[in-house]
Formats: sequence, C-alpha cells, structure tokens
Amino acid sequence: MTVNAARRAWLTDLPVLLVAVVWGSSYFAAKDVTTTRTVLAVLVLRFAVVLPVLVVTGWRKLRALEGAQIRGAGVLGLILAGIFLLETYGVVHTSATNAGLIISLTMIFTPLAESRLTGTRPSRSFVAAAGLSVLGVLLLTQGAGFSAPSLGDLLMLGAAVARTVHVLAMSRMRSVQGADALSMTTVQLGSAVVVFALLSTAPGTGSTPWTAAADFDAGDWLGLLYLSAFCTLFAFFVQMWAVRRTSPSRVSLLLGTEPVWAAVVGIALAGDRPGWLGLLGTLLVLAGTAWGRSAAAPRQTSVVEPAEPDGADPGLEAAGRA
Repeated sequence: MTVNAARRAWLTDLPVLLVAVVWGSSYFAAKDVTTTRTVLAVLVLRFAVVLPVLVVTGWRKLRALEGAQIRGAGVLGLILAGIFLLETYGVVHTSATNAGLIISLTMIFTPLAESRLTGTRPSRSFVAAAGLSVLGVLLLTQGAGFSAPSLGDLLMLGAAVARTVHVLAMSRMRSVQGADALSMTTVQLGSAVVVFALLSTAPGTGSTPWTAAADFDAGDWLGLLYLSAFCTLFAFFVQMWAVRRTSPSRVSLLLGTEPVWAAVVGIALAGDRPGWLGLLGTLLVLAGTAWGRSAAAPRQTSVVEPAEPDGADPGLEAAGRA
C-alpha cells in the first residue's frame, strides 16, 4: 500500500475501532439498567430516544429514499432487531465473560461466510490472524473463569451469526447501495423499534416501556442514553459507513477487539481482575487484529473513492468481495 492509501485505511479503521471500544463498554452499561423483565422495554427506549433526532436532522434525504431502498433498510432493520434481542437476552442469562468470548466469533464467521458467497478463500495470513485473536479471547475469558454453556451462551452464539449476516447484507444488498447512510440507519432503527414495541405488548413479556421508564432513576437514564446515542446510533452509522470503504472481514476483525475493551472497562469500573492469562489474551487479540489489518490491506486496492450518497457506489461491490 502507498502512504496515502495506508492513511486512508487508518481513517476508516479508527472509527470502527472506537465502535469496538463503545460496544465493549455496553456490557457493563446494559447489565446496569436491564433485568430479565425489562429487556424489551429497555430496547424500545434505547432506540426511541434517538429516532426523533435522526428523523428531524435527516428529513430531506429521508424523504428522497426510493421504495426499494426503504424496503432494503427495513430488511436490515429486522436483522438488527434480531441481533439486539439475542444479545440483550443473552447478556442477561450469561456472564459478560462468556458473552464477550462468544460474540467475538463473528470475526471468524464473517470471512468464512464471505468466502462461501464469493467462491474464494480468505488468505492464510488472515485466517491465522483471526485465529490468534480468538486464542487471545479464549485466554482473556479463561483468566476470569469460563462456565458451562447455558441458554445465554446459545443466544450469544446466535447473535454472532446474526451480526455476520448484518455486515454481509449491508455490503451486498443492491437496493441499499448508494443510499444516504444516515437515512438508511434511521429506517433500520425505526424498523427495529417497531418490532420491540410489538413484542413488548404481548402478554408475559415483562414490563412495558412506560412502566420501566417510570422506575428509572438518574443513573438508569444516563446508562440508557449512553446505550442509545453511542452504542446504537454512533456504532451502526460508523459500521455502515466503513463497510462501504473496506471489506466486511476487515470490519469484523476490528470489531473483534470488543472483548478486550469489555475487559478494560470491567477492570477500570467493575473491579474485575482477569489475571495474567487475561492480560496475555488482551495482547494476543490486539496483535491478531493488527496482523489481520495488514493481511487484508493488499486486497483493498480495487476499492475506489466512495461515490456521492445519491449515486451508485462503484466500490461497494468490490469491497464486499474483498
């Protein structure tokens, strides 16, 4: 890669890495505000808080979306709803340690699924880098203790698969190519909050959003706003923006550092002590991510500068194949 190409790659990678930091902290925030009876209520509130802001700020481009683009974003929103349902119920029913380990399997599922779809094989260096990262996650979680598989573990495994589907769908669905990213995010979140609202009205699904909101104290609201503004809006806007400028595998590998940041937040705020195995695992995940970035970089040479939001992005399909 040239110096300018390497600089552009870093400008794309750094926001994605920040998303991993935010998502890593989300386990601590979600556990603080969510119980088994308030999962759907918290999800409704988490999404609904940002939707009015999104609609007002992006109204002109939102109205300009074509029917096919709205339908495509709606499909992505259904996948997104599934991700959050699986993750939130999973975190409630398992430990943050197990959740961080299992969700990191996304960085393995994505290149494997991508290679299956494109009929190509990921490079040996990329596979080795991903394996090193997974080994690091294993050591990280073993440092804090790994319990037997539970319902929550299976839900988190499903969430890892759903994340892979979401990343690949964003890069390969022709109906969303060239659409304004913020408008597409708005439709996705709107679709998801409708799903959560409908489910929350069903009997036996726990507290309603209004009941949960009335019981929140100031700390709960701060945690909810953090989940809404940073872990939801910022994270998925960056993911949709980045996947158009690099490969889904590269995005997933960077997001695969999420367990490391979860451990950092746990140590700093929750007083967790992962031990020397956990610290070694942290170093291996970071090393594997850096190696994976280098291994994926030569395959980005066909990705051109992004097109204007209202036009077709000629680099998107190339990025999806990389």
